[in-house]
Parts: sequence; structure tokens; C-alpha cells
Amino acid sequence: MLNKNQAKKRIEELRAQTEYYANKYYNEDKPEISDFEYDMLMLELRNLEKEYPEFVSEDSLTQHVGGKAKEGFKKVEHKIPLLSMQDIFNIDEILDYVNKIRERAKTENIENNNFVVETKIDGLTAALEYKNGEFVRGSTRGNGLVGEDVTENLKTIKKIPKKLKENIDITVRGEVFISKADFEKMNQEREENEEELFANARNAAAGSLRQLDSAITKSRPLDIYVYNVQEIKGKTFNSHYEELLYLEELGFNVNPVKIFCKTPEEVKKAIEKIGEDREKLTFGIDGAVIKVDDLAFREILGTTAKNPRWQIAYKYPPEKKETKLIDIVCNVGRTGVITPLAILEPVQVAGSTISKTTLHNQDFIKEKELKIGDIVVIQKAGDVIPEIVEVKKEKRTGEEKEFEMPTVCPICGAPAIREEGEAAIRCTGVECPAKLYRNLVHFVSREAMNIDGLGENIIDQLMNKDLISNIADIYALKFEDIASLKKNGKKFAENLTNAIQNSKSNELYRLITALGIRHVGTKAAKVLAKKFKTLDNLANSDFDTLSEIDDVGPIVANSIVEFFSQEQTKDLIERLKQYGVNMEDTSKANEDNRFEGLTFVLTGSLESFTRDEASEIIENMGGKVSGSVSKKTSYVLAGEDAGSKLTKAESLGINVISEEEFKDMIK
Repeated sequence: MLNKNQAKKRIEELRAQTEYYANKYYNEDKPEISDFEYDMLMLELRNLEKEYPEFVSEDSLTQHVGGKAKEGFKKVEHKIPLLSMQDIFNIDEILDYVNKIRERAKTENIENNNFVVETKIDGLTAALEYKNGEFVRGSTRGNGLVGEDVTENLKTIKKIPKKLKENIDITVRGEVFISKADFEKMNQEREENEEELFANARNAAAGSLRQLDSAITKSRPLDIYVYNVQEIKGKTFNSHYEELLYLEELGFNVNPVKIFCKTPEEVKKAIEKIGEDREKLTFGIDGAVIKVDDLAFREILGTTAKNPRWQIAYKYPPEKKETKLIDIVCNVGRTGVITPLAILEPVQVAGSTISKTTLHNQDFIKEKELKIGDIVVIQKAGDVIPEIVEVKKEKRTGEEKEFEMPTVCPICGAPAIREEGEAAIRCTGVECPAKLYRNLVHFVSREAMNIDGLGENIIDQLMNKDLISNIADIYALKFEDIASLKKNGKKFAENLTNAIQNSKSNELYRLITALGIRHVGTKAAKVLAKKFKTLDNLANSDFDTLSEIDDVGPIVANSIVEFFSQEQTKDLIERLKQYGVNMEDTSKANEDNRFEGLTFVLTGSLESFTRDEASEIIENMGGKVSGSVSKKTSYVLAGEDAGSKLTKAESLGINVISEEEFKDMIK
């Protein structure tokens, strides 16, 4: 039991902690602790404030919603506040709540004292506004009173109807989310592309919806379930359940789990049923929501500053199980990242059998102090990804073994390195079979050797038929091999054969880009090609020479030296030479440097040029092309359907030019 001074100090500590973690979760979409850990901090804070009401402050997260509107979006004031819910972690407290509501219904002469129990979807709240049946605006919750206008982003979600089946004015509330399967696929792709993994599906959805560029949102597999009518004109309802059925008739994708309950016993069974079935659900949940069904009764019950009194959330505790870490093996991803994988004695967690899980990297293993043979505690992060959360050191027998990451690739034997500032250890072999597919896709891509027609599907087929086992094999492909990939494939084979043949005479910078040297993109490749003139000169250059070059520096220099020192690299270059691939810089020095010192940003669709063509023109005239707008930007070349880059340029007072103006500049 805390005394008054201790309670005050602890309340202040909890407020600071919850504000920090809430900002990471709601505003930065980068949570640092689990939902359960955060919930426990909030529960402690709520209980202390209840015990010591003199210390309650409007600044406390118990009194307001944690989110805020993000800079860059228009603000939207919610006519009907989008409030959050009070969380309960004890089923008996839920039943107390239900019984109190039913008693209140009797005193108010409310005949409908029923409830609807729904899944609490783990996503981001959104409000959808319709005028005369047309979708006109969508917004995030923000702080409950003011949110962000994300209309264009919401329009990219296929499950949101652009036109309802009735011409009606209505505002609804829903939850934007990413399904379990899509989330796993997204993280797998991000891991292969060496991108930071999303911590959980909720933050992935939130980060995707709150993108200033709607093209990014469109590329993410967002979904939505609608679960409440905020405002409606021309129609009245008595029951929440009746409203949900009407929303389905209008064409909305309504929360599929909605259980009508007449008694406290039925409410308890509904909560238990959702808990039993949560593993089978295709979407993640973080609890069950208990709602009063009678809408007039809701008005009587009212709200607090933060929570409606007519609904409450039950949070399920995360299920944890002990098992044994049998072994640690290493997988090599398509980018060469070597990832340790825990092999476990199979154990049932949250309805599924877990026999393995990623250990991420060497730092994770050291942080957890993991040893082969340890007894470990497993739980599912966000009900999706199994993870090791604890080691039972007290159960060690002395037979456990230390694990060290390999110093050579377990697939091809090339050196495995960890660069300064990185957690990942990666294979350096250019011919590593594990990296072959990705290396091939990159080699033939538009920014590299630009072999038109040799796309991912064709590469897949060539690999499956064992026609390619090395990048250089592209130049050994026979006409009949290519023709066999398609029905009546002679014309396709002719075009692809010509594209492969033409790529041999590409500029040197394209070959340097295509080799996939770590940290060397098109920009650096052009600098290197002009500096060294031949690939042999570049391959024989030393660290000191390379590190002194602008746009290179010590990190890139080290990567180049390491790459060309490999026997696999030397073998590949020799074979490419034999096939006649150009190894020399044949570009002419710029005679026209009219754009020297100027930086351009391109946005929207251009009619007369592709983005690459326009960029090449600018660079050939001495200018630079950047992917983002800043105060250092000289011009923004804006085509049709220009997006957020145009908006930012206008806000910063950057010169915006049309395609016609650009043509005049390059005459």
C-alpha cells in the first residue's frame, strides 16, 4: 500500500511512461513494448487515480485518447467524437458491468436490456462520410475530436464502397486492418528486401493508412470492417444490431463477429467463444467489445471525457507456453541476410503448433542470453508471430551450448560479414544460389541492364527448367530455350534474344549497377564509371582511392573492395567478358551543363517522357534528381495526378514547372 506522496510520485512516473509509449504506438507506429505490458501500465495508473482522485489530471491518458493528427494532413473535426473504450481484464468485472447496466435499464424503464458482443479488431479507427450515397471524406480518429483527412488513401481500399446501395447521408465508424496472412507475407517480403520489419499488424495498418503518398497506401493490403453508425439522416433505429444489419444492406463490409446476447450468461459465453475461435479468425483481435443494444438507452448512459459508458472491452491475456530450444540453424535470404532460426520441441500456443521461430540476429540471441538446449517461454506477438520472450535460466542443466553466427555462408561458403552499424550478417557471394533469383531480377531491371521481356515470371520459369544457374547464363540462353517458355513463343523469343544481345553494349554504369554491389545504386555507379573508365580499373582500385571520391565514402568503398575480392565475382566478370558484355565507359563528357547546381524532383505522369528519360536529360545537363522535396530543391516537375510532393513544394515555395516549361528549358 502506497502512502500519498508515494502514490503521487508513481502516478507521475506512469503518466510519463504511458505518454511515451502511446506516442510510439499511435503517432510513430513503432511500438516499443507489447500491448499487454502497456495495458498493465494503464491499469495501474487508472487504479491509482481512482484511489487518489485528487491527483487526477486532464493530461493523463486515462482522461483522453492517445493519438494526435499527423502533420501534412488536413485536420478533420469529428461532429460525433470517436472515443476509445475502457479495458477490463477480469471476466467477473465484465459481468458486474453487465449486471449494473441491466439494473439501470430497469430504473429507466428500458425494455431492451440486451447486448451485442463483437471482436475488438486490432487496427486503426476510421470514419467514413457519405453524401447522397457517395463517399466524400474519410478520416482517422486522431485524438478523438480532431483527426486526419485520409480520403485519398481510404479510396485505395477495395472493401470501402465508393457508392452505397441507397442515396443516403451517413457517417460510419470502422477499423482498418491487415489480415494475418497478408501481414506475414508483407514482413517476409520486407525481410527479403532488407527493410525494417513491422512490429505488428496494427501498426503496419496505421502506418500504411497515414502515408502522405497514397500510392504507398495502395501497395499495402489494407482491409476494413465497419461496426458503428456515427450519424445518419432520414432514418432512425432502435437497436445497434438492427443498424449493423442495415449497414450490410448498404454494401459495407461489417464486422463478421457480432453476437446478440440477452443475459449475462450469454455475454460470458460469447466472450469465451471469441477467445476459443480467435486463432481461426483471419484478422487479428485484441479483445472483445460488449455494447448496449438499445440506442435510446445509450443516450441516457452517456459518456465520460474519454469512454462511452454504453460499451466496454474485455482484453484476453496473451497465452504463453514453455518448450525446449533444440537447435539453432541459419537460413540465407534472397538478399544474402543470414537469419538464425530456433528449432523447438513442438508446443501448442494460441491454437496452433509452434516448432520454430526466427531469432532475428546475433544481437537478439545475446540479449536473451539464449543457449541451445534452453527451456524457453513462447508467446504469439499480436496473435500472429511466435516469439521467444524469456529463457528459464533456473532450469539449465549445464549441458546447454553457446551459439555463434557463422563466418561463412552456409550455402555457398563465401565470407559472411556484418557491416558497422548493422545487426544483420550477410553472405557476400555474388553467385550464391540462395541469392540467385533476386540477383537475376535486379540484373535485368530497368535501372540496371534493362533487358525488356525478362521479367520475374520468365526468370522463375528459366530457373525451374535449370536453364539459368548464374547471372552470366542469361547470355548463354538459346533461342529454342526461350521459345519453349510460351505457346507459339517464336516472336517472344526473337524479341527477348534481341533485348539480351542489345544489353551487351550498355553503358558501363548500367553493368556496375546490375552487379548489385551493396550500397552502390545508379547515382554512385555513374560516378564510378566516369572515374575509372573500365570495370577492371574499378575492380583493381583500393580503399583509399575509392573513399576519397564524392558520393562514395568509406562505407561504400569497403563494400566495393570486398565485392571485387571474391572469387565468385571474378568468375562472373570473366564469363560476362567472354559473352561480349561491354566493360568500358563509352559516354561522352557533358558539353551542356545548364542545370549544374540545380536539383529537380519529378512527380505525376509525364506525356512526352518516362521518369527515367526525364531524369537522364537532367543529369546529362549537369543537374541532380532527388526523390523527395526539401528546401534545397530547385524545381519540381509536375505531371498529371501529381501527389503529395506537389503539395509540399507549394507549401515550401519551391518553383513548380509543367512539362511544357521543362521542354522549353531543355531546348
